[in-house]
Amino acid sequence: MKYSVKRIVFCFLGVVIIGLGCALFKQSQCGNDAFTALNIAVSDKTGISLGTVTVLMNCFYLIFPLIWGRKYINIGTVLNGVLLGYIVDFFFRLINGIFSDPSSLVIRLLWLVPAVIVISIGISLYQTADLGVGPYDYLALGLRDHLHFPYFACRIFTDSLCALIAWLLGGLIGIGTLLCALCLGPFTQFFDRTVSQKLMPETE
Repeated sequence: MKYSVKRIVFCFLGVVIIGLGCALFKQSQCGNDAFTALNIAVSDKTGISLGTVTVLMNCFYLIFPLIWGRKYINIGTVLNGVLLGYIVDFFFRLINGIFSDPSSLVIRLLWLVPAVIVISIGISLYQTADLGVGPYDYLALGLRDHLHFPYFACRIFTDSLCALIAWLLGGLIGIGTLLCALCLGPFTQFFDRTVSQKLMPETE
């Protein structure tokens, strides 16, 4: 594992960008990405803040890489697990304060376009930085490593399962959640190839 200022900056930037993307989904009111949708559902059920619920859920997800994928645990795991929920809260208050709630379905749908793109870029950046991944994001990587399925298929599976649980808890599941479940894997692979791997070559 090679540590460098560049890698650490890219890892942190990736987490911030993911938080921004999650906030964009929340602003759309068309359903959040599967991970955030489940956290919001748990937050609504328990009355615990989204940031704190995200930390607690990540502590649960951390069990899996601790057992099967310790190579993925590093600085990025901590940054993602601890900061992400609070970053989402910050960006949502900022965005909603500026734009207020969407006034029509068309505007809600328009928020989904940057949301998917932004989250995928963020995931790609912090995974390519190779300083550990978020506990939830390990699930797809772990399935890829142990079952040898393509990453995008594993990501679709984990996001779809997460969305189903959120729905069973009464969470908001909409077209945005479905779009994210279907698109995050392929989009992340695309940005790996076209952006992140060029900015952060493996040899660095």
